[in-house]
Amino acid sequence: MTENHFFEDGEPENQPSSLPGQPPATEVSEEISVREPENALPAAALEDLPEALRAACDRAGWRALTRVQALGLPYLLGGRDIMVQSRTGSGKTGCYLLPLLRRLSPERKATQALVLTPTRELAIQVARETTVLFADTGIASAAVYGGVGYGQQTEALRDGVQVIVGTPGRILDHLLRRTMNLDDLRCLIFDEADRLLSIGFYPDMKEVQRWLPSRPVHTCMFSATYPPHVLKLAEEFMRQPAMLSLSHKQVHVAEVRHLFCEVKPMDKDRALVRLLETENPAQAIIFCNTKANVHYVTGVLQGFGYSADEISSDISQARREEVLNKIRCGELRYLAATDVAARGIDIPSLSHVFLYEPPEERESYIHRAGRTGRAGAAGTVIALVDVMQRMELERIARHYGIPIAELPLPSDEDVARVAGARVMTLLESRLRKLTGLERLRAARYTTLARDLANVAEEDGGPALLSMLLDDFHRESFRENRFPDNRPARGDDASRERRKRRSRRRRGGETKENA
Repeated sequence: MTENHFFEDGEPENQPSSLPGQPPATEVSEEISVREPENALPAAALEDLPEALRAACDRAGWRALTRVQALGLPYLLGGRDIMVQSRTGSGKTGCYLLPLLRRLSPERKATQALVLTPTRELAIQVARETTVLFADTGIASAAVYGGVGYGQQTEALRDGVQVIVGTPGRILDHLLRRTMNLDDLRCLIFDEADRLLSIGFYPDMKEVQRWLPSRPVHTCMFSATYPPHVLKLAEEFMRQPAMLSLSHKQVHVAEVRHLFCEVKPMDKDRALVRLLETENPAQAIIFCNTKANVHYVTGVLQGFGYSADEISSDISQARREEVLNKIRCGELRYLAATDVAARGIDIPSLSHVFLYEPPEERESYIHRAGRTGRAGAAGTVIALVDVMQRMELERIARHYGIPIAELPLPSDEDVARVAGARVMTLLESRLRKLTGLERLRAARYTTLARDLANVAEEDGGPALLSMLLDDFHRESFRENRFPDNRPARGDDASRERRKRRSRRRRGGETKENA
């Protein structure tokens, strides 16, 4: 892998652009580090692109390609599976949409490209961008996402579209309903791959994969970060993928985002919970300066239903090894620890490090941050600081030359939106897996569910439903939704699920002899 350094040069802020994915760059030049795959391809310029792509750029009002587009387009046009890492707002959407103009056939009224997104908001945004780029080309697109009825989506799919942009759960619903067919698929794109391969989405992603053609499909992933578990899981969806990485040049701890939230000391526990809900780490360590805080944080997390434990100097060596073995094999998601207790810990799937309080020594920051971003993967470090601690943290960042940015604390509304979307994904996934008997059993409560939904808030209806949803959400925290702990192939339940999927793909359930 080759590495080069560039400056992200800006153009005037009034650069014409119709797409949110093609942001006007700022006038400030920022040094970025570029790591290219082996057998790297030369960068492209707008004037070097095929005529159809130049026309699309003209429709969008682009006068130049962004850095990620200049470096990434040659690989996508060449049909190479690739993972592209670049910050949010750098032009990744245009990078994967433009090559589709060369890869898709307008005459073929069938799904030839599938863009998977983690949220319906992103699906809608990407679909709007396709409308601009593909105008007057004969290539049509449709946005497919949950939370709305099936009617308009089914009608659009029936008319025949070349590009589908959607969320995994609703895509899977249409596949099971036979209103979507992927037999003609040529290109598969993961937008925000770190979230698509996160806890909650992964099972649906594997189900969608079963409906892909048996022949190779050109697959690309785009993300601002690639935590270790994403790099591992990506191999299940791609053929010998290359990595193109554009990141801000950092010293000491490469490929790690450094962030802080300014909060009052008494609000840190609630702030930590909010961040865990919105960030949704695969696994995380929460560093504290004292054993008392380690114990307190662990109690808070366990009280909220999280899979969490602690290690400190008060814990016996045998107990420490037990806890560490649990987090390494995926049975434990969050670990609260002091610096001394965490020395030498290496957790491959660690995506986040939280600093419940800044370290008392500067060197400890590098030690803590170094727990994530292992082996070239991406990671995130978030420090919770009050006003005085913020000043000390900024001094540490300046001392080591580490760029650090403020992360606004998520609001209660932010948490409710993110948690609600996650619960909906999990519920839809569970519903699809119900057997006929389980569906019959659940149907007994349909009338009650409708009644509760219509009961006024003061009479407790919404509160009862909220309690049930919260119980379901907390239960999901204890599930290992990644492949390491999946049932063995000989497991009866797993085998029966595969039988049902096979029958559905052949055209419906068949009756079996008793």
